[in-house]
Amino acid sequence: MIPEADLVDTLKKALGIPSIKLIESGGGDAVTAAREQWNDSTNTLAIAPGVVVTYSRNEASNEVLRKNGIEVVEIDGSELVRGRGGPRCMSMPLAREEI
Repeated sequence: MIPEADLVDTLKKALGIPSIKLIESGGGDAVTAAREQWNDSTNTLAIAPGVVVTYSRNEASNEVLRKNGIEVVEIDGSELVRGRGGPRCMSMPLAREEI
């Protein structure tokens, strides 16, 4: 496991930014994090700066995202979860010319 300080330093260097804040699944609570990670809480899809799509069942993680200024678009996903993936894993980047 990579120590958090090493991860933060590596990300800052790779992204060329002075600081970075990690937002933990489940709000940092080990039991909640373990439960919500099984439900793909960290598998979010960024659709714009500061806007993500997540599964609604990950209530603690979604609340932590909101408290950190992220707009959270929740989806039910009860059928999607059968594919064992979250919004990010079940998407495909698309680039197209402007209309």
